[in-house]
Amino acid sequence: MLEQPPLSLYIHIPWCIKKCPYCDFNSHQAEGSFEEDQYTRKLYDDFLVELNRLSDRERELQSIFIGGGTPSLFKGDSFRFLLTNIRSHLKFSNNIEISLEANPGAVDSEKFQAYLDAGINRLSIGVQSFNDKYLSKLGRIHSSTDAIKSIEIARAVGFDNINLDIMHSLPEQSVEAAIEDLRLAVEQNPSHISWYQFTIEPNTYFYSYPPELPSESTQDSILEVGSKILKTHSFSQYEVSAFSKNSMESSHNHNYWLFGDYLGIGSGAHGKLTLPSENKLIRTNKPKRPDHYMSHSLDSVTKLREVSNDERTIEFLMNALRLKEGFSQSLFEARTGNEFSEISSKISNLIENGLIELNKIQGKYFYSASKKGYKFLDTLLGEFV
Repeated sequence: MLEQPPLSLYIHIPWCIKKCPYCDFNSHQAEGSFEEDQYTRKLYDDFLVELNRLSDRERELQSIFIGGGTPSLFKGDSFRFLLTNIRSHLKFSNNIEISLEANPGAVDSEKFQAYLDAGINRLSIGVQSFNDKYLSKLGRIHSSTDAIKSIEIARAVGFDNINLDIMHSLPEQSVEAAIEDLRLAVEQNPSHISWYQFTIEPNTYFYSYPPELPSESTQDSILEVGSKILKTHSFSQYEVSAFSKNSMESSHNHNYWLFGDYLGIGSGAHGKLTLPSENKLIRTNKPKRPDHYMSHSLDSVTKLREVSNDERTIEFLMNALRLKEGFSQSLFEARTGNEFSEISSKISNLIENGLIELNKIQGKYFYSASKKGYKFLDTLLGEFV
């Protein structure tokens, strides 16, 4: 039977200074000025529309994530307005995590201080690389010096929960260059590192004009050496590309991977809501074009879709099996509303084939991808499609 999971909020800021050639996110290059105040007010209107979908207004927000695009193009006052008004309608949990994505090329100490004063308590800084050669290949607007300076500024104004986004297996990148990037990231002593593999996605410049990528053996070596370095420096891997210190995992992403609920507001944002009394899961999608989003009634342009029982299973597994901890039988049933018996035979076969492990943690059994399963995660998930 479906149970009500934790609730998060995602806020999308669609503009960036320059569209990167690898980016497949809903981002739009800002041509001159953009309507920040108008868009901020529209975000609040959007929140009120989504609020009406909640059957229980007493639910607490566990986390808020402000992503993009480049959210750090916006003023602190814009986020103060949003967070203050959102809090007047929904209770924030005592330890709520409020994250903002920041581009090292679009920040300064005044902005970071304003973000902290507005209530943002976690920064995710999109470094990607500390090597200017690779930053240029990626079309990034910042330099390695900008990256280090942004981290120093964030810490100086008082942020103590900082994530660094670092990509590896970049075009023509050697093992040595990838590991040097990671070593420099570790030296900055962040609480969290998102260390993820560069991929070429459809509808990007690189998809039309693909660069040369490192060989599979080079990529394997990068992963092997890099994982050891992170472990040596007390970073624990809890997801495919997520590593944290002192148990400072991203609570927002953790909720997402465990098939929790989240309201999605902003141009191109999507959300997921569980309605136990109706035995329904619904997904919401907002218009991708900022001008369309701002000029139309959100009631009329928000797309709603009910998630089928089969989709619930595969979507849950696609997320939960990314986590090192995996999932329990009871969690699967609570989040999908489906019986575990529907997948138990496939799970047993995958255990026999060494792709899934069954581990007992604090008296409870959890199913998780094995080391081999992690490497062939797409193959593993393909068994349920």
